[in-house]
Order: sequence, then structure tokens, then C-alpha cells
Amino acid sequence: MIIKESIISQLRKKGLKVTPQRLAIIDVLIELRDTHPGASLIYKKAKRKKKSLSLSTTYATLNEFSRHGIIKTLQFDRTEDRYEGNLEEHINLICERCKKILDYNVPITVDPKRVMKKTGFSITDTRLEYYGLCQECREEEGSIKG
Repeated sequence: MIIKESIISQLRKKGLKVTPQRLAIIDVLIELRDTHPGASLIYKKAKRKKKSLSLSTTYATLNEFSRHGIIKTLQFDRTEDRYEGNLEEHINLICERCKKILDYNVPITVDPKRVMKKTGFSITDTRLEYYGLCQECREEEGSIKG
């Protein structure tokens, strides 16, 4: 519940209303936080909690949350945008087969402030991704050697 209350607090600090639809979306984001869900899955699950929720409201809410830094939008060329609540620096491990996204927390050795100072480049966001096959897909393909 601490996570939910933290998100609600962030909404209020940013002057955003805490509506029943937003609460349903927040509940689903928390419930699926380790899976980096897409808007269609978030909508499907949140609609069970709040029948009056529409798909357009879901997209608008996710975009607003992302714009205000409450969640992060992960955009990809060939697949639906995905959403994550982990705003800490981490690596996203993306399975090319099943499209699962896993977080891998590591100490990031590149200091954005140092990069900005050295290059004059104003960094607004970072994203580090590794692509490959998750353990389950590797096992299915029989490519894990004992």
C-alpha cells in the first residue's frame, strides 16, 4: 500500500485529480509492476475494477502519468508501448521471442551530471536495454547447455 499512497501523493502534488478510473489504473500498474504491461492489458484489468473506464481514458491517463514522471513509457518500433513504475536506474532485459521485459538493477557507472558537464548535452532521460532470450524461452528452444 505504500507504493499506491506514494503515487496518489505524487498526483496531488502535481495538481492532478485522484479519480476512481485513475485509482483502478494505479492498482493495475502496481499489480503488474514487474511485467511492464501495455495499455491494452492495463485497460482490460482496470476495466474489471471500474466498469466505466474507457480505453481512451486509459491511454490519456498513462500518457499524463508519464508526462508528469510518475511512470515511464517504453516505446518500441514493432510492438505496443509498455509502462513501468520503476524509475530507478536499471537495465531492461527484453526477450525478443516472448517480449517479456525484466528489470536488472545494477550500479550505473556513468554519471549523467558528468556527461552533461563534459559535453554540454542536457540529459532529460536515460534508458538502457539488453535484447536476447529470457530463461523460459531459452529452455523451450533447448539452448541452455547443462
